Parts: sequence; structure tokens; C-alpha cells
Amino acid sequence: MSQGNPLPTGQYVSLETFRRDGRGVATPLWFVVLDNRVYAYTPDDSGKVKRLRRSDRARLAPCTMRGQATGPWREVTARPETDEARCGEVFAAMARKYPVMYRLLTLIALLSGKRSRRVVLAISLET
Repeated sequence: MSQGNPLPTGQYVSLETFRRDGRGVATPLWFVVLDNRVYAYTPDDSGKVKRLRRSDRARLAPCTMRGQATGPWREVTARPETDEARCGEVFAAMARKYPVMYRLLTLIALLSGKRSRRVVLAISLET
């Protein structure tokens, strides 16, 4: 993410969500950009989903695979996406961007019974 282009590029973003006591918890995620919005997915029982259901306040930064921020943090709002058609578009875009790893992790999720428990997160940059 740069000043001229606020949308992230690269392979990973760090999404920081906030606990009730205000402490941030940052997590590296795969992401795609569709229609000027950032999308990621995560298990429905993850801590970040629980925190986002309480408050949509979050921060986003480009990062390494291990979560080390490589650029500035941006204030964002994030929420679980409820539109099934959009979720399908997000998963298709993920399959194109991360062809091998996405398919491998989807197979593992399918075999473990967790494929239907994925939540798409819609992340909007603050203006």
C-alpha cells in the first residue's frame, strides 16, 4: 500500500483486530482485491472473527508471510461478508492468485469437514 495507491499489493497483509481491553492482535492473511475492497478468509471460529463481530475497527498493513509489516498501517473497517455470490467470487480470485496453496488448503479443509466453516472478511479502507 502506498500513498498513491491505498490498496495493498503483494501476497500477504497483516490484519490487526482489537480485544475488549484495546490490545491489538495482528494476523498475516492471504488477500485479494475486488472492486476497491480487500477480501480475505479465515475459519469461522478464529479469534479475529469473534473480535470483528464485536467491533469492525481494524488496521491493515502489507507484510511478510510471517506477519512482519513491510509498510504503513492503515485504519480499516472489517466485517464478515454475508453475500454468498461475493464469497464465491472471493474464493475464485483466491484460487487464481494462490493456485497451488489455495487448492491444497481447500482440500485439507474439505477432508477435515471445515470447508463450510470458512468466513470471508470484507475490509474497507478508511477515507
